[in-house]
Amino acid sequence: MAEATNLKLSGSKIAVLGAGAWGTALAMNISQRHQVSLWARNAGHVSGMRKARANPMYLGDFKFNDQLQVEDDLQTALNGADLILSVVPTAGFRAILKDIKALGCKLPIIWAHKGLEPLTAKLPYEVALEELGDPKVTGQHWGALSGPSFAAELVRGLPTAVTLAANDESFASEAALLIHGANLRVYHTTDVIGVSVGGAVKNVMAIAAGISDGMGFGNNARAALITRGLAEMTRFGLALGASTETFMGLAGAGDLILTCTGQYSRNREVGLQLASGKSLADILQGLGHVAEGVNTAREVMRRANTIGVDMPITYEVNQALSNGKSAKDAVNDLLGREQKPEAL
Repeated sequence: MAEATNLKLSGSKIAVLGAGAWGTALAMNISQRHQVSLWARNAGHVSGMRKARANPMYLGDFKFNDQLQVEDDLQTALNGADLILSVVPTAGFRAILKDIKALGCKLPIIWAHKGLEPLTAKLPYEVALEELGDPKVTGQHWGALSGPSFAAELVRGLPTAVTLAANDESFASEAALLIHGANLRVYHTTDVIGVSVGGAVKNVMAIAAGISDGMGFGNNARAALITRGLAEMTRFGLALGASTETFMGLAGAGDLILTCTGQYSRNREVGLQLASGKSLADILQGLGHVAEGVNTAREVMRRANTIGVDMPITYEVNQALSNGKSAKDAVNDLLGREQKPEAL
């Protein structure tokens, strides 16, 4: 049976798994209120962070405080923790859940990565359901953290608001309260599906927005793209059982707008460089960070075809990413679609 799910709101320890930019920014923010162990698989990366008391590889020279410890051993990172916050890439989520289970750990888990699992086209909550089981049966709660959030702004102390979703409302509220604080405002919801879909599909739309901006199509085109992208995202989410209201909130429209317009958006940068004629391989090699939208576009199309949801923007982005279609041809084909009434 799982450990008790009542979370301590003070004197807690949180294990943050994944020391990329977002994982590190969350760990640094949360360490202002709780003990934090920040885990990374790469021992060399961990050694460098320990020496610098910072994460120069991903987040510059922002210094860690004394409540943040860095670990490369998963068991050590989990020892004494009250909550796990997984910020590994979506492609590695199933593997980290298996590692956690192999250690006999049944702590509640929140994930903060966004995408669909490569090859299976499953959203993170579906992976969690398969690997951890139904929380109503196991007592081990889990959920998703998502919303408009750039690591570079959170770590600078700029105001940031996100949404935490879990099927159990009391757990969602407790976990949100635990993470909430300083410049990070955390709302909560029970729509795990909607929050998961919003976080995934917005990355695909950001690549489309980058292509549009890179081709000089202007503000009108970007606004239209974001709006129709939101409709596309909502259609996909509703088909999977999400609530419409979620897509009007932080994890839907909020995250979509930020990722399609913000200067720190890696997915938008992929689109900008595609528009300039660079190959995807060269773009990804030079990026230095994971751009979740690249894999997500392919997996969303795989899932959309299965459930019969029309996603024209996602289709054209995937054609450009996976099938060698030029950005110009993808845009022209999108613009050349048959006229139709505006609707979801």
